Amino acid sequence: MIELEKYQAGHFEKTLGYKYFVPTTINEEWTWQSPVINQLLEKAAVKLGELNSFARLVPNIDLFIQLHVTKEAVVSSRIEGTQTNMDEALLPIEEIRPERKNDWHEVNNYIKAMNIAVEQLENLPISSRLLKTVHKILLQSVRGEHKLPGEYRSSQNWIGGNSLMDAVFIPPTHSFVNELMGDLEKFLNNEELHVPALIRIAIAHYQFETIHPFLDGNGRIGRLMITLFLVSEKILGQPLLYLSYYFEKNKSLYYDNLSMVRTNNNMIQWIKYFLVGVEQTAAKAVETLSEILTLKAQVEDKIKISFGRRSNSGLIFINSLFKNPIVSIEQTAAICNLSYKAANDLVSAMQKQGFLKEITGQNRNRIFVFEQYLKIFGM
Repeated sequence: MIELEKYQAGHFEKTLGYKYFVPTTINEEWTWQSPVINQLLEKAAVKLGELNSFARLVPNIDLFIQLHVTKEAVVSSRIEGTQTNMDEALLPIEEIRPERKNDWHEVNNYIKAMNIAVEQLENLPISSRLLKTVHKILLQSVRGEHKLPGEYRSSQNWIGGNSLMDAVFIPPTHSFVNELMGDLEKFLNNEELHVPALIRIAIAHYQFETIHPFLDGNGRIGRLMITLFLVSEKILGQPLLYLSYYFEKNKSLYYDNLSMVRTNNNMIQWIKYFLVGVEQTAAKAVETLSEILTLKAQVEDKIKISFGRRSNSGLIFINSLFKNPIVSIEQTAAICNLSYKAANDLVSAMQKQGFLKEITGQNRNRIFVFEQYLKIFGM
């Protein structure tokens, strides 16, 4: 049994000119005396419950999930230094400037990885197998493609600094990785432990980032693991909660809180920070869904009143824009089963109402964005 107040994070071991950190294993019963943790846990659970209930009331919730995933991909990748914006992430690769194509691929790999992982949760628990599958997709044809995609590392890595000599933090040497990840996997899936799910994933996220099992992509996989765990435990019915925005808002606070566990054994502070993040992020997700529903109702009413015989096509079209808010005339024709001219007229009508904005500035191959919708996501 591990008492949070007496928790020892691990120890350093010395090797050729540097010291690496070996974390304590976590597959144990955890207890604590701190009433603040219980209070924060309750608040976070209430907000998650509200998000779940609200999501169940939303018709066609699948329409909106893709934009939540896209925002998460953009923000989580931005923490790692990519420059892609949300509207760029939704554009086809042909429209991306050459110097931004690699960033675009990284974000779109993340979207693909998340979608595939959520599908695989039907048959797989959160496990090394699942995380390696996600990692392989994440690093496909991008900067980290030579850094063992889909495999745990077989060499030493480090965080911060330019080498092992000036690193901010050095994770355990690779010979510990399989054992530590096996322990983490057991902890996440151990039904005999009485550790609340939110506390469990808070501890697991810290442990994952400390093990740093991959040569690249650890931050993104570790953040993605949070959402996957909540979905796998049926705490979330849909993948609608992403903490990357909360972490990115004050990156140094995120890293400081992780670091305080290793240096001061202060897991309590990390858990408090994490639970506040869950509460705030769930509240924000409810607000976002509410704004989306209001916008959808307003736009549909306007189409019914103003579009006359084009109303049916307009309603089909607007529903598709909630799934992917960037579109061309050709795509509009396919979505609504219209001729090119009729699709062009429909897009023009949508522009006049202020629903669509052209973003290329070209006369041919024009691309339009449902700007009001993207603005709800704050991107």
